Amino acid sequence: MLPFSGDLHNHTAVSDGAYQPSELIKQANQLGIKAIGVTDHDTFDGLPEAILTGNQIGIQVVCGVEVTLCFKRPYFTGSLHVLVYFNETWLHDAEFTTMFKTILNQGRGKQLVLQRVTAINEEFGPQGKQPILKRQLYPEEVLSYSPNITRKHFFQALSEHHGFTDRDQLNKIISNDSPAYIPSGIEMHLLSPFLKRYPVIAVLAHPAAGSFPGKSHYSEVLPPFDIVKQLLPEFLNPSILGIHGLEVYYPGHTDEHKQELIEIAHTHDLIITGGSDCHDSINRPLGINGVDTETLEQLLKKLLTT
Repeated sequence: MLPFSGDLHNHTAVSDGAYQPSELIKQANQLGIKAIGVTDHDTFDGLPEAILTGNQIGIQVVCGVEVTLCFKRPYFTGSLHVLVYFNETWLHDAEFTTMFKTILNQGRGKQLVLQRVTAINEEFGPQGKQPILKRQLYPEEVLSYSPNITRKHFFQALSEHHGFTDRDQLNKIISNDSPAYIPSGIEMHLLSPFLKRYPVIAVLAHPAAGSFPGKSHYSEVLPPFDIVKQLLPEFLNPSILGIHGLEVYYPGHTDEHKQELIEIAHTHDLIITGGSDCHDSINRPLGINGVDTETLEQLLKKLLTT
């Protein structure tokens, strides 16, 4: 029996997960999870299928999106993520969905892929500064995988079309430390009006995962916790963003980090959430972390009464 009731952070094939939305819900049901968060990267296109399956088999689907925020600071260039949860009834509100999609689409898309491919070729192509690729990377090799391209799809393109199998070499090309790196996501000021206009719950995702000791699939593209704490006042400030919670229970958080995050949450009166960040059945499986029944009911009550 799982020690938690709700697993509130998971991905489907609509973004970069291995499961179709219906498959993810069925897997959660088999594990005994009572409520499953579906939080694809920068899209909510998988939610209707997930909700339908949840209604059919009797499992609560918690609607969400993992929104990517980009940063270009002297001390940090990269992305952080905010889990935005909302009542499923908002999916039937045209103004809500249009505004949310308009915001999300500014953080990803074909134009960003083209910029990233160009940067990779200029740095690592046959005529590049570090000629690692035997031939140029083509945008179509990346775009063919999904309408919602993530780092995973660049990884796949380089592995399947260019024969790269060494993870360290792949990370040299596409990690946050790569000279060809261009962060995806939107700036904070684009998301802020949406959070103020609608009764959503915004939660800073996996704040300390970047400081997990040793190698981890959960930490490889995230900044150290100290960087996140440096940016935290901006996340907390209602005039800049104004988050409502912290993701504490996460596979890439140590016990010490969990305790520190709990203290931060209590200090700032923030909601505490947790989830597995499921992407597949092997490296990032479902049912690893979540929240207890009391915490789940508090979150659901807040969502259902807004």
